[in-house]
Amino acid sequence: MSSILTNTSAMVALQTLKGINSGLNKVQDEISTGKSVGSAKDNAAVWAISKVMESDVKGFSGISDSLALGASTVSVARNAAESITDLLTEIKGKIVAAQEENVDREKIQTDIEALRAQIGSVVGAAQFNGQNLIDGSSTVDMEILSSLDRDTNGNVTSSSISVVRQNLSVTDSTATQQLGTANGGADQAAADAAFTVLTAATVGAGADTTGTAVNAFYQNEDLTDETANAPTSLANGATAAFSVNEVQAGATYQIYLSDLEINVVGGGTTTGARTFSYVASEADSTTDVANELASQINAFFGAATGDGDYTAVINSTTNTAGDVNLNEIQITNNSGAAINFSAMITQGGTAGTSASSGGLGALASIDVTQNAEGALTAIDGLIQQAIDAAAEFGSAQSRIEIQSDFIGKLSDNLQSGIGSMVDADMEAASARLQALQVQQQLATQSLSIANQAPQNILSLFR
Repeated sequence: MSSILTNTSAMVALQTLKGINSGLNKVQDEISTGKSVGSAKDNAAVWAISKVMESDVKGFSGISDSLALGASTVSVARNAAESITDLLTEIKGKIVAAQEENVDREKIQTDIEALRAQIGSVVGAAQFNGQNLIDGSSTVDMEILSSLDRDTNGNVTSSSISVVRQNLSVTDSTATQQLGTANGGADQAAADAAFTVLTAATVGAGADTTGTAVNAFYQNEDLTDETANAPTSLANGATAAFSVNEVQAGATYQIYLSDLEINVVGGGTTTGARTFSYVASEADSTTDVANELASQINAFFGAATGDGDYTAVINSTTNTAGDVNLNEIQITNNSGAAINFSAMITQGGTAGTSASSGGLGALASIDVTQNAEGALTAIDGLIQQAIDAAAEFGSAQSRIEIQSDFIGKLSDNLQSGIGSMVDADMEAASARLQALQVQQQLATQSLSIANQAPQNILSLFR
């Protein structure tokens, strides 16, 4: 049946032409933008995934900048540590030369002091964009943003590379070294008065003191009768013991020694005092705390006191509660005269802080005119400290560079993946364009023929 009101053929041809035109528009958009998925309406799922990946690529670009800045900062610190190692090696050469009796030790000491001053200059200049990793101004690890980690639920967390600061300063802190003119002198009396002695009443040997202000460091049974602000006397030939039975992050463990016979640069000795302290971190064990304190004490003894006058060793012991593997620091006095000693804990310190006052602070006490043998013992420990610092920075720099290279490759892979999802296949788009153009022409011709059908009905009424 033919109808002049309903032209079914024209409607079919028109719908076909509309579909072809829509396809043409899509192909032309792909060709002009280069993307097969240019908006959420093209393919919502693919578009959403691509946008998340694009944001990650942008984030990794910022991470690359962070890694570059971190690598430069660590490189400066590493080079400085290596230079300091070389300067300390030169100092050791001078000290070795001073072991010979028939040398001018005064001139050698002058050279040592000049090299020490140069180390101070290196430490002061070893900064990048204001960040100095070796001057001891901070013990907080430098965190370098290194990655963005996305889990299966889409949650994003950042990762960092921690660079441990190394204290290579040669400057002694007045907070960690007080020298008095003599026993009872004003300086020493002030230091004595500021120091609290630990007793069994405040700590309790072997007691469970977790969570208390004074919690882990206690003196042995011989000190139970001592009171605050009254350091205990250690006779010539006697040994004092200090034990670490628990470690708490932020707790400062201190040992105070006074009436020490300390060498004076230029000749002679003076009676003085020294505080040795260490602030524990979460990673420190009782062994770490005890070893750190003993190392500080021995470095000072070797550099600033007579050979064999004082010694400090680590000894395993058992407390009154029967706990074993406690770390006990034993200090022996062989100076010929009594000294005083005490200990305390304070809270709120910066983890990792050492009272060696700048790591290389013992350099200030090295004097080959007074104690050439002790200077030789001390310098080896300082050289090893500088070597360890350079090695630490070298490892960190290597890790940063590896991560930077990985981030670059990861960004390239992400961009490639985004392209495979949303980029248009230009060869296929070109072929589709030509095919659709032909279909458009045919559909237009078909619609024209269909529109002429009602004219044919007129012939039936002639």
